[in-house]
Amino acid sequence: MSTLLIGTTKGLFLLRPDAGRSRWSVSGPHCDGWPINHAIASPDGRQIWAAGGSDWHGAGVWTSQDGGTSWALAKLSNGGFDRMLTDDPDMAGYFNLPAPTPAPFTGKVSALWSLGRAGRRLLAGGKPGVLFQSDDDGATWAEVASLNDHPSRDSWQPGGAGLILHSIVTAEDAPERLWLGISAAGVFASEDGGATWDRRNRASNAGAIHDHAASPDHDHAPHHDPHHDHAADEVGLCVHNFTRARAPGDLIYQQNHHGVFRSADGGRSWTDISAGLPSRFGFPIAVHPEDPQTIWVLPLNGDTQGRFPPDASCAIWRSRNGGESWERLSDGLPQTACFFTVLRQSMAVAPAQTAGKAALYFGTNSGSVFATQDDGDHWDEIARHLPTILSVETAA
Repeated sequence: MSTLLIGTTKGLFLLRPDAGRSRWSVSGPHCDGWPINHAIASPDGRQIWAAGGSDWHGAGVWTSQDGGTSWALAKLSNGGFDRMLTDDPDMAGYFNLPAPTPAPFTGKVSALWSLGRAGRRLLAGGKPGVLFQSDDDGATWAEVASLNDHPSRDSWQPGGAGLILHSIVTAEDAPERLWLGISAAGVFASEDGGATWDRRNRASNAGAIHDHAASPDHDHAPHHDPHHDHAADEVGLCVHNFTRARAPGDLIYQQNHHGVFRSADGGRSWTDISAGLPSRFGFPIAVHPEDPQTIWVLPLNGDTQGRFPPDASCAIWRSRNGGESWERLSDGLPQTACFFTVLRQSMAVAPAQTAGKAALYFGTNSGSVFATQDDGDHWDEIARHLPTILSVETAA
């Protein structure tokens, strides 16, 4: 049965089900109450890594070797609290804290936003659009200079949350193959374990880009569009989240600031599959663990319209044919006066107890977690009143 890893603005929480999945226990907050932007676990669930931080906390990765009972912090950068303790020894004495140890990447990263595994390597993406790797399960970290010093870096522009590396996608059977999502620089891919990176923002249909850029539901955002040249070979650079199907080939689905896209060639070209959705704007996207043609998105009403479900009525939208058509799923979800937001890392998918079905989970910025065990046909609220939820992942 899955344990849910819930990253929030006030630490990491663990949700564990009973045998019938009718009740879920809540453990937390872990990680000293740090903002946790993302967390992942080893296949057996014993090791958990939680990444986060802020300008105040600094940036770091918390590691548990015992399923979340105890935690250790590998700090990548110092924050404002560390500077205060260093500058004011009396304050350090008041809090009964030792003088902070200088962290190795202070000034280079202010917070971590994403985690991923590539074989034995642990990867962490952060702000401002930087990547780090660990070969010892998160105890020590090194910069990935090939990405951090990429020749195109001077052209990267920040999204609404800043310049963040928020998505890390790997090929389970080929750890040398990696994909990264950076807002608002786009999708980057590597075929050689991160030695080199290829920018993959090209669309397969030039007309589609011009059409959706001019459409009334395109949700222009002042903090994005002035930086973007939506030329015929670009998808909108502000990718929000993307996922790779577990199937032969490189089938990737992307939720962009400007629509939902599909790529059958690992991101070398993209096809707009937004037709039939109530909005082109949203954050998370998920693909079925067994059926590469089944995907889910959670549309929001738009960037500047409040970022809540259209008509304040929550629904997950599912496609069974790779985005060619969509169906609205709302059974068990709030249908009136629903103004929450679901953020980019706040949806997770896992095999359900029923063969061939998927379990899907999402968390809201109002502190609720919703779950389905039947591909989204029916939903239950399994937790509420948590802090603002930043990410949801599953662990064994």
